[in-house]
Amino acid sequence: MARRLIVLVTVIGLVLTLVATASGASVTVRVEGKTQSIFGSSPVKVEAPNALVALDAASISGEFYVQVIQASFGPYVSQVGRYPGAGASGWVFKVNGVSPPVGADQVILKDGDEVLWYYATFSDTGGPATLALKSTKKNCYAVSSFDDAGKATPAARAQVSVDGRRFKVDAAGKVCVGRHIGVVRSYAVGATRSNAVK
Repeated sequence: MARRLIVLVTVIGLVLTLVATASGASVTVRVEGKTQSIFGSSPVKVEAPNALVALDAASISGEFYVQVIQASFGPYVSQVGRYPGAGASGWVFKVNGVSPPVGADQVILKDGDEVLWYYATFSDTGGPATLALKSTKKNCYAVSSFDDAGKATPAARAQVSVDGRRFKVDAAGKVCVGRHIGVVRSYAVGATRSNAVK
């Protein structure tokens, strides 16, 4: 009887641990496609234990297609939406601006993490920079460019777009756009577009 009780307590403990792990952390996720935002141009909160589950949660919420293939090195995302990976192009991710050196299923997320999935074409120097936009004061914004290691620099060659108008940022990556109604996004040649900010 005592042995059964110990087994039952152990099983209940394992189930509770799995449930806690499965619910994961409260994170934001954004998915940038080859030509446009697929999900969360303004990042959306999801519950996910790792970056792969964050993408899956986004696909359920946003009703877009994701294909994950099992390979000898683990699962990888071979297609999101209409675009499969091919040649030097494919789907990659960053967590808090950093491209992790492990698979998406191996990145354990913490509350408040920011997950970005994006379509990228790689060169000898790595993947494209990713842009991040933040409001600095009323109608003014700063654009940062993140490399794969998460190093941020001012995106001096970026532009921002709002209400059908485009503005070039200054050498410090800053710009003021005046009064506007819509959301602001930043773009740069060879970089992944930024989040949207009101």
